[in-house]
Amino acid sequence: MAALRVIDGSAGSMWHVTVTVAGPRVAEPVIRAALERLSDEHPFLLAGRYAADRAEVRYWDEAADARVALTMAVDLWDEHRESASLPAWQVVGVEVIDQETFHRRGRAAQQRPEFVTAGRVLPF
Repeated sequence: MAALRVIDGSAGSMWHVTVTVAGPRVAEPVIRAALERLSDEHPFLLAGRYAADRAEVRYWDEAADARVALTMAVDLWDEHRESASLPAWQVVGVEVIDQETFHRRGRAAQQRPEFVTAGRVLPF
């Protein structure tokens, strides 16, 4: 799945997406390595966090509206499950917000927009 897409021939809006998955425990080095492979395959992945029984990935996506971004987000884990050797976990949460909301949250929390190092993978 391409992270940036053009929908119906016109550029869409940028959406900040957070996908949370959970399932049976796996060794933390296994999930970390899988998230690093996902980051290689999905170049717009901003950050990944993990524990033995859950993971969270954050990235920017371009879509016509939040519904399209949400649909792509729900499919992300399954689409990369085999190629990135991701655990057979289920999506348990998705958040899709527009750029304005993302930057407003950053300003409220830190008095400036939040900037994230791309590809960062950390434990919870």
